[in-house]
Amino acid sequence: MTQDPTNPEGEPQDAAPPAGEAPADAGAASGEGTSGVDNWVEEGGPLEPQDVTEAPDGAEGADQATTQLAERTADLQRLQAEYVNYKRRVDRDRELVRENATYTVLSSMLPVLDDIDRAREHGEVTGGFKAVADSLDRVVTGLGLVRFGEPGEEFDPNQHEALMQREDAEATSTTVENVAQAGYRIGERVVRAAKVTVVGPA
Repeated sequence: MTQDPTNPEGEPQDAAPPAGEAPADAGAASGEGTSGVDNWVEEGGPLEPQDVTEAPDGAEGADQATTQLAERTADLQRLQAEYVNYKRRVDRDRELVRENATYTVLSSMLPVLDDIDRAREHGEVTGGFKAVADSLDRVVTGLGLVRFGEPGEEFDPNQHEALMQREDAEATSTTVENVAQAGYRIGERVVRAAKVTVVGPA
């Protein structure tokens, strides 16, 4: 008996399947009979491109990110503007309270300053009293109180109260002639108008 060179051991080979029959595992090899393939075939065959849900492409995702960034930036800018406006209102209100408090305190001190002015006119501000008067002047000046009302000043109805007016042919404008009582202001705010007599053109 001649030995098959492809089967040197002489082991019996599987018999070939009868004609017309497929091998037992042919279905598995070809993919037939599996549930996934059966379902795929039963549901209408190969999927078309339009049946697949695709993720947004890079351009669309970038547009969405840009839109969200713009919205967050606008929100942040609005919050910053609201904070700045709030801070300005608080600072303005605080300054107004301070000015009103200073105005109230200095207004109550004007009679004392008037007494000192009269004492100076009579030469009575001397010695220790002079030191006290000078110290008081420095304090009120440091708080922003400014004295005004001097002979020769241009008459300003917003700052001067005219007690009397006379005409002078040589006068070219209305000016303060005499000061009966000095005026005071804090910044642009008049605490008390100066009481004066004025002289104007005839």
